[in-house]
Amino acid sequence: MSAVLRAFAGPIIVAIVALAGVYLWGGGHAFYLAGLLVLLEITLSFDNAVVNAQILAHMTPKWQKRFLTWGIAIAVIGTRFLLPILIVSAGVGASPLFIAKVAAYDPAEYGRLLDGARHAISAFGGIFLLMVSLKYFFDDNKKVHWIRVIERFVAGWGKIESIEIAICLVVLAGLALLLPAQASTILLAGIVGIVLFVAVQGIASAFTKDAEAAVGTGSVALFIYLNVLDAAFSLDGVVGAFALTNELVLIVIGLGIGAYFVRSLTLYLVRRRTLEALMYLEHGAHWAILALAIALITSIFVTVPDIITGSVGLIFVGAAYYSSVQLARKGSV
Repeated sequence: MSAVLRAFAGPIIVAIVALAGVYLWGGGHAFYLAGLLVLLEITLSFDNAVVNAQILAHMTPKWQKRFLTWGIAIAVIGTRFLLPILIVSAGVGASPLFIAKVAAYDPAEYGRLLDGARHAISAFGGIFLLMVSLKYFFDDNKKVHWIRVIERFVAGWGKIESIEIAICLVVLAGLALLLPAQASTILLAGIVGIVLFVAVQGIASAFTKDAEAAVGTGSVALFIYLNVLDAAFSLDGVVGAFALTNELVLIVIGLGIGAYFVRSLTLYLVRRRTLEALMYLEHGAHWAILALAIALITSIFVTVPDIITGSVGLIFVGAAYYSSVQLARKGSV
């Protein structure tokens, strides 16, 4: 069995069984929608796999496996099911149990409520991902640059302490001024995104300063960070899924299968040491994160089609892959 087939055997088997069950349950139309949701999740989360691989490389093999086992349960049940319920619950002031019942018995109403919470979802996800990308680019210790003119200039600003937090707070203030009716919701959701990023980053950094002495504890912190990052990445996919169907069962199955493929891809990148061979792939992924953050923030005002958010990410990662291959060829000449 080839390495690629071994790496993706699990998600392929799960996809076949789950999609067959969907076909028997809902027929050809349900099967078609579930397939589209799988593609939606993979397309929107491909750049997530590249970023996660960079973090996963610092974790122990045991926690890498848990990322695929425990992590997929958290991704499917927590991020794709419970997180939207909690966001809607906070947005409309109803109990999570009531919202869960609405999701189960009245998917159309749940979809409407979820759309009503889009300001909170977009502000939280957009600001969190903006923090991720800016933290990467505002790093004056970063020596390798892909888009050199921009990245070198921006990296120099990294000497200013916590500049990424200042920028995100300015963005939040601007959003609140432009939408005074939603100001409290946007500010609260955005600040939660900033605080969550700083807290998890701080814990992970503290635990991994001495990698040899605290690798196990550090892996726990990185595991938490990865799942928070996955949640932020997945918000656009969860909301976008309701543009295809209001049937929660199909959404959880379709996005869950896609998440399993993306996590398997992450482990494959780590074990094949792909990021070491492809120098600019991580850069492309962070440009994709920045694009997704901008798309989420823009979606507060207008609807951003999923084809745009998915395509921009793939374009950045694809261009970075091409540049990395060209660099490797030059080095081997």
